[in-house]
Amino acid sequence: MPVTRQTAASSADTAGKASAAVRNYAIVTAAYWAFTLTDGALRMLVLMHFYRLGYSSFTLAFLFLLYEAAGVAANLIGGWLATRYGIARMLVVGLSTQIIGFVLLSLLDPAWTATLSVAWVVMAQGICGVAKDLTKTASKSAIKITAAQATDHSSGQLFKWVAWFTGSKNAMKGVGFFLGGLLLDRLGFSASLWSMAALLGCVLVGVLVFVPPLMGKSKASTSARELFAKSRSINLLAAARVVLFGARDVWFVVGVPVFLYASGWTFTMVGVFLALWTIGYGLVQALAPLIVKRSTDGLSQEVPAARWWSAILAVIPAALALLVAQNVENLQWVVVGGLALFGVAFAINSSVHSYLILAYAGSEKAAEDVGFYYAANALGRFFGILLSGLLYQAGGLLYALLGSALMLLACWLLTLALPVVRSAAKL
Repeated sequence: MPVTRQTAASSADTAGKASAAVRNYAIVTAAYWAFTLTDGALRMLVLMHFYRLGYSSFTLAFLFLLYEAAGVAANLIGGWLATRYGIARMLVVGLSTQIIGFVLLSLLDPAWTATLSVAWVVMAQGICGVAKDLTKTASKSAIKITAAQATDHSSGQLFKWVAWFTGSKNAMKGVGFFLGGLLLDRLGFSASLWSMAALLGCVLVGVLVFVPPLMGKSKASTSARELFAKSRSINLLAAARVVLFGARDVWFVVGVPVFLYASGWTFTMVGVFLALWTIGYGLVQALAPLIVKRSTDGLSQEVPAARWWSAILAVIPAALALLVAQNVENLQWVVVGGLALFGVAFAINSSVHSYLILAYAGSEKAAEDVGFYYAANALGRFFGILLSGLLYQAGGLLYALLGSALMLLACWLLTLALPVVRSAAKL
């Protein structure tokens, strides 16, 4: 009888922990949705506002460079801080920092010189870049912890939660692109930023009230050498992430929006296309667990899937570049169709990579491993944005697509070296 009571108590305790984990997952996801909505709107606000003012494609890319460069450091430091002080505190810091960035951007004065305006926007964007990656690292780390608390890893819950979190986040970012264009038309630049700051203020209060303050707190690395001493699998995956996201942003940030606008599209049409592309990309990410064959060990089917989809993805911009070089009829619609295919393959690649980093990450310092990985993600976006402006200015959309194809070839080669046996991963 005592044994039965003990077993029942243990089962009730396990069920309680699982319920709390699901609740925390839902709260963190909702907070990140709101953050991502404003982050997507911010990108569209800045891009379209300054393009309308006559800035060149390279200058437009330059406006986002510090945003991405700051993200490299923010991910590394954010992972360490989340491990040392807890995930909730990093969410609070990330949301607060984003609000500060919005307020600073809203203070931009049309009477300022072009040089001062660009410097001010770059500085404010850098603050927003820090905010985004602090929030992302904390949120993704929470998924590792809550999935482990909710159910056994072998059930595939981790992949499902990662896919839904990442996919829904990117769909929300697509809505943000549309929201940014709409706010710019209806409220103007400054009022739009203040309205988004108010939204994040409400989310900040929710995080303070509902997220456990010490969630994810553990013993952090005590030296830089320990912080950077990652496993071979994480290093390879991080390198693949650099070129994967560089291959997207080399055309996505400047090349395609400017190409479509130059082809006769309005700002609203460009914003709607980018929004629909990102929403569709997010939905495919969320469905990735239904597309990718699963394995009981968590790696033997998923790693080959990463290789296969990387190879498919590399072919698409190469084929598009060939069509652009031949200047085929209805080129703008050919590009739109090709990038829709690119979005499907890219979404599955990204979803599998997002799962693999959490599968490879150690449990005690998951936030540090995730931070290292997303620092690579930010580094890839940094180079992608830089090349987006340079390549488009040098050779138009053709050069941007060729750059994307070369980076994806490197991504495929790196995934060939990823380990597929469970003993190679810190699960």
